[in-house]
Amino acid sequence: MWSWSFTWSILPQILEAMKTTILATIVGFAFALVGGLVLALGRRAKNRAISLGTAGIVEFVRSTPLLVQLYFLFYGFPAIGISLSPFSAGVLGLGIHYSAYLSEVYRSGIDAVPRGQWEASKALNFSKGTMWRRIILPQAIRPVIPVLGNYLIVMFKETPVLSAITLVEMLLTAKMIGAESFRYLEAFTLVGILFLILSYGSSLLIRRLELKWSRS
Repeated sequence: MWSWSFTWSILPQILEAMKTTILATIVGFAFALVGGLVLALGRRAKNRAISLGTAGIVEFVRSTPLLVQLYFLFYGFPAIGISLSPFSAGVLGLGIHYSAYLSEVYRSGIDAVPRGQWEASKALNFSKGTMWRRIILPQAIRPVIPVLGNYLIVMFKETPVLSAITLVEMLLTAKMIGAESFRYLEAFTLVGILFLILSYGSSLLIRRLELKWSRS
C-alpha cells in the first residue's frame, strides 16, 4: 500500500540524486555536441585515411551497446593504468556513444546546405574557417536542432544505465532505498515522475529554441 509519509521522507534523497543525473546529461551532451561535429568533419576530410578511419569509428561505436562501452571505460581502463571515477567514466561513455549519432545528424545538416552557398563562399574568397563558421554551420545546424534536442532527451532517459558502473543517480538511489526499506513502489514511482517532468520540460524548451532560431 502507498505511504505518503514514506514518499515525502525519501524525496530529498532522490532530488539530490537527480542533480547527478542532470549534470551527467548536460556534460555528456556537451561532449557529444563537440565530438559529433569533429567526427562529421572528419568524414568529410579529403584525406581518405582520415575519412575511412572516422567512418569506422562511428560505425563501431553505433554498433556496440552503451553498457559495454561503459564497462570498458570503467573496468577495462584500469588494466592500462587509467582509473576513472564513476562520474567521469559515465560522462565520457555517454559523450562518445552519442557523438557517433550526432555526427550523422550534423552530416545530414551539412549535406542539406545548398551547393550555391559553397560556391558563393569560394567566389568571395572566404577562408575555410570563415566559410564553415559563418556560412555553412549556421545553415546546417538550424534544421537539425529538433533532432539534437531529441537526442538530449534520449540521453537523459538513458542515464539510469550509469548505475551499472556504480554512479549514484536517481535509479540507483531508488534501488538502495528499496533494499533498505523493502518499499520499492514509492521510490520507483518518484523516479518515473521526475523523469517525465524533466523530459517533457526539456521538449518544451527545445521547441521554443527551435522557433526562436527559425524566426531569426
